[in-house]
Amino acid sequence: MTVTAASVSSRRIGGRVVGGAFGVCAVLAAVAASTLTAQDAVPGVPMPGVVVAYGLPVVRVLLDVAAVAVVGLSLLPKLLGFDDPERTEPVMLRVRPLAVTAAWAWAICALLTIVFQTAELNPGSVPTFGMIAAYVDDVGTGQGLLFSAACALAAAGIGLMAVRFGEKVPAELRIIVALFGLLPIPVTGHAVDSVWHDPIMISMEIHVMGAAAWTGGLIAMAAFVAPHRELLAVALPKFSKIATVCLLLVGLSGLITGLSTMALTPGATLPGAIVTSPYGQLVVVKTALVALLVPLAAHIRFRLLPAIRQRRATALVGWAVAEVSVMGLAYGVAVAITRSSIV
Repeated sequence: MTVTAASVSSRRIGGRVVGGAFGVCAVLAAVAASTLTAQDAVPGVPMPGVVVAYGLPVVRVLLDVAAVAVVGLSLLPKLLGFDDPERTEPVMLRVRPLAVTAAWAWAICALLTIVFQTAELNPGSVPTFGMIAAYVDDVGTGQGLLFSAACALAAAGIGLMAVRFGEKVPAELRIIVALFGLLPIPVTGHAVDSVWHDPIMISMEIHVMGAAAWTGGLIAMAAFVAPHRELLAVALPKFSKIATVCLLLVGLSGLITGLSTMALTPGATLPGAIVTSPYGQLVVVKTALVALLVPLAAHIRFRLLPAIRQRRATALVGWAVAEVSVMGLAYGVAVAITRSSIV
């Protein structure tokens, strides 16, 4: 009995480490990148205070962390399958309430981001309800964030139904609502006013959804499925195929979005803008982080997966921590990219 309790405790600690590594790395990278690319104060022009300057990127990246959690936890039922409820249901009993909590956190962070961005546009003033309403009414970013918050609340509501009724609530519905809530997030970044605006936005949305499914799925697998060899042998091969597609989509769409945004921005010229602008420099950093993910993901797919199929013990959690840490850094840099100068 003592051994069993210690084993359960170790599993829970391992799960917390995986999720914690992603969140901590994302916050640290967002703060560091935002600090390094912060614009110098202009005499006579009021600048946002320290609370806004640092609070906005932190809240914005926490929004991403929560959204990634909802997507990953929503994918888990499909990865586990429905043929062995005696093994899968104990896992899902832990996962469903966490998905609801993450959805609430997503909605709260989206609303807080609206408040912080209103404050950023009105330096020296405490945002009032009227100022916030005007921001949402006039700025597409505010409307996108409000829509994302509404989707997060819908995900929380559907999640509560899943807590009550289990897998009678279709997993596909939870996945679709979570991914749908990600669609407005690219609106919070740089917008390009050209005939290529719509294709670039589609590329951004593919990038955001692919990254969320890849990152969230890996965290959910390592945190909740890795301790169960039978379940892992079933779920990880499915996720590995999804992750491979997501890796290709994320890498390609990220390059297309970054280069196209710089090429179509007035005053920015390629290839010079890649190394001279804060935006370009951060795109290079993020591209390098995505490239670093390739050998980490390849090790899990080609070295660990065969052993996992044979129900053997592996160091999956350790490699997953390394991979999600790099993913967290990439997410933090991505937040800074949305706030950086292109020219």
